[in-house]
Amino acid sequence: MVKTWATLGVDGVDGVEGVDLHVELPGSGVRKGLTDALREAVRSGRLAPGTRLPSSRSLAADLGIARNTVADAYADLVAEGWLTARQGSGTRVAERTVVRPAPESAPPRREQGRPTYDLVPGSPDLASFPRTAWLKAARRALTAAPHDALGYGDPRGRPELRTALAGYLSRARGVRADPERIVICSGFSDGVTLLGAVLRQRGLRSLAVESYGLDVHWNLLRRSGLRTTPLPFDELGTRTGDLSGVRTVLLTPAHQFPMGVPLHPDRRAAVVDWARRTGGLILEDDYDGEFRYDRQPVGALQGLDPDRVVYLGTASKSLAPALRLGWLVLPPSLADEVISLKGGGGWSTGALDQLTLAEFITSGAYDRHVRAARLRYRRRRDALVAALATRAPAVHATGIAAGLHAVLQLPPGTEQSVVQAAAWQGLAVHGLSRYRHPDAAPDPLDALVVGYGTPPDHAWSGALDALCRALP
Repeated sequence: MVKTWATLGVDGVDGVEGVDLHVELPGSGVRKGLTDALREAVRSGRLAPGTRLPSSRSLAADLGIARNTVADAYADLVAEGWLTARQGSGTRVAERTVVRPAPESAPPRREQGRPTYDLVPGSPDLASFPRTAWLKAARRALTAAPHDALGYGDPRGRPELRTALAGYLSRARGVRADPERIVICSGFSDGVTLLGAVLRQRGLRSLAVESYGLDVHWNLLRRSGLRTTPLPFDELGTRTGDLSGVRTVLLTPAHQFPMGVPLHPDRRAAVVDWARRTGGLILEDDYDGEFRYDRQPVGALQGLDPDRVVYLGTASKSLAPALRLGWLVLPPSLADEVISLKGGGGWSTGALDQLTLAEFITSGAYDRHVRAARLRYRRRRDALVAALATRAPAVHATGIAAGLHAVLQLPPGTEQSVVQAAAWQGLAVHGLSRYRHPDAAPDPLDALVVGYGTPPDHAWSGALDALCRALP
């Protein structure tokens, strides 16, 4: 019986050193069918130039046909120029350009210019990712990993990471964390989507959010079936004194995004009192809690009442967004529902990266990396403030005591023109209005939100020069 697959690559016992190749043999004769199938595989690009084919003996054995049939098919394709055969190097796909016609329906694509510098907030300096230290941690973690770490595992995530996070968050952020109530997720978006689904199951229809924030988060909640209602904002942060009719609120209390101010202590106390009095729930986004410069760190709100606050954190700002690692520290009343939904819905996070981060934290490498990053970002922030003082004195920087971005207050009515001027300078930067909730009260403030963490070190001075040229 003729088979329709073969092992392709280096010959070995039972083909264990090769890779599988699917070969369809038409019913027009075995030799012609094999020749046509291999020719089409090369023509279409499925067999790339330089690919080594198995010996005629191996291919014949895999397909269940005569060896001479394979040898003759190879000879035909060599004669046609599709294959090459040299002593000592075997039979290979000839080096030739494969031209694939574009689909007729595909419209021509126009290349769009990319900015020279990126000051959009939301990302750290990816060039400073600790590759060597991370690789060492990955090797140690994989070497020590139990066999069950390679299985489907606990929906909460690997116990090694949950235990490491419980200790770190308690020490560094004042979070009261039990590893049993920590759930690992794929970043903040994954976590807030999971929470939104659980809250919707509970019958929630809306929740309060800050009047400035990220539309991607509001959209995720909306797709979960929840309407977002913005809270007023002033110089003391989000106004939490009147939450009547609200059951859940999403806040960035340690460092409001994007305005950059911490929630005033009186308002922190007020929102926790509201949650205790009404049975409400606070979702705390601690997106850049590690980076504090000119003041003592503001501890997590969750430490005031772990029964009423869900703490959300990620490695996106401290390490890199591509790791897709975040965590939820859940109140006892919510933990079972979140774990049940995560376990039944295919919400997964790579176990090997979890093990690596656990090792990275427990070895002290995470603290060393954060301290080095904090110093680097503080120097950038200082350079930004100094440049504004000498080259754009009409522009005032606020929200600079912490984080990876600053708010540059502009003369009234100039925000859009400055954003356009920045684009002419090859600079990607956002105006403050981009982060205002569509239902929030109008705000006359014109400003830029400048992410000074994003550029690599070698590009920072150029980005700063371009920014100053665009400012009034």
